[in-house]
Amino acid sequence: MAGPPSHAHFPTPLSDYPPASPDGLLHTLSDRIAQDPANIVATGIFGLAILHTFLAPRVLALAHDIQHRADHDADAAGRPRQPAFLSEILHFVGEVEVVFGLWAVVLLAAATWARGWTLTKHYVNDTVNYTEPLFVVVIMALASTRPIIVLAEWAMGKVATLGRSTPAAWWFATLTIGPLLGSFITEPAAMTICALLLSRQFFDLNPSQRLKYATLGLLFVNVSIGGTLTHFAAPPILMVARPWGWDMWYVMSHFGWRTLLAVFGSALLYYTMFRAELQALATRPAVIDPEVPDADAVASGHGLLVPVPAWIIVVHCLFMAWTVVNSHYPALFIGGFLFFLGFVKATSACQAEVPLKSPLLVGFFLAGLVIHGGLQGWWIAPVLASLSETPLFFGAALLTAFNDNALITYLATLVPNLGEAAKMAVVEGAVTGGGLTVIANAPNPAGQAILGRFFGGAISPLSLAAAALLPTAVAVVCYRLIP
Repeated sequence: MAGPPSHAHFPTPLSDYPPASPDGLLHTLSDRIAQDPANIVATGIFGLAILHTFLAPRVLALAHDIQHRADHDADAAGRPRQPAFLSEILHFVGEVEVVFGLWAVVLLAAATWARGWTLTKHYVNDTVNYTEPLFVVVIMALASTRPIIVLAEWAMGKVATLGRSTPAAWWFATLTIGPLLGSFITEPAAMTICALLLSRQFFDLNPSQRLKYATLGLLFVNVSIGGTLTHFAAPPILMVARPWGWDMWYVMSHFGWRTLLAVFGSALLYYTMFRAELQALATRPAVIDPEVPDADAVASGHGLLVPVPAWIIVVHCLFMAWTVVNSHYPALFIGGFLFFLGFVKATSACQAEVPLKSPLLVGFFLAGLVIHGGLQGWWIAPVLASLSETPLFFGAALLTAFNDNALITYLATLVPNLGEAAKMAVVEGAVTGGGLTVIANAPNPAGQAILGRFFGGAISPLSLAAAALLPTAVAVVCYRLIP
């Protein structure tokens, strides 16, 4: 029995498409475009948004040049300096966090023209799931608070003492132990904590640009794969755990030791490559970073010191636990966050201001991404279904570079009769490719928002991809080549 016409839904449900064409993948995609031409329009707009992310650093540089010229002309004429209108517009357009939101406006205009406002409104309001963007806003804000940073710095400091608490020891501890926390407190929280600690203990020492990008690439890759020790914290695993019947033991036994080997192996490789510079950082004075909450000094054997009492840290941890446990229920974790803001106000003497700008921008970034991503299943699902095990691994890794990896694994659950080896391959590929771009993994925009200022305000996509290639290759070896 034929399904409803394609124009009755937006987007066309995957179940409404005919079976895959016997003539191959290109014919299947061509048939789907013919059935619903809106597919190619939505994907074209998504492609322009991705291109925009690659051009964003150049747009920001142009904005700075225009403002610099405007300031020079004002000084020469004896006028007070004023923000240049064109510079401000370009600066806004060049912010990576707003790119997908801007192109979502174009997408919605095109959808309204093609399908009408009723179907478009239904898609944006009822079909797209904004739980992950909302969760990232809340967990990122919680993880950025002063008591949590105090606790994280104390705990990571204990590990760093094994290396005499040098910048190199902090660097290694943060890039190994920190990402593994993503399996328990969620990847966005682990990314936020790692990025804040790296900004305090490493980036403030002004390392070379090459080492900065190596650190960022390693951070993104290790956070992406570091969430694979459990079945309940990392979105790429979470998407498949219930449909495929994966429990804690299954995930730990299939991914666990390989993940540990990849995380520590990549960090050791980069430490070996940059050993001389990492050791030299111990002689450099730190540049005070006013954007990072001040973590109190921590004692050795007696735990945390005032002015942040231990009971306040415990309460913050309980709020984080509530958020993680209820991560699929926005009404509960947003309600908990409102109570949390009241608690912060009541204990303001021991608190710093809760940072909301970066979490909100990251949430906006992810919300725009899921709006676009929800319209890409028409081509991603048949691509995944057409690949055998090894090509599926590398195909998933490549697709992840241009889509959130949780979307890739979710679409894999819609592919019928996928074998167990193929299931493993698609998840391994999705997490392996999660560090290649800012959009490859949901926590990456949080890391960019925190650390972007150390890269002149704009992170080069090509430099990031190059820096992430080595740890990505290590993950490939650990997941696919070691028996």
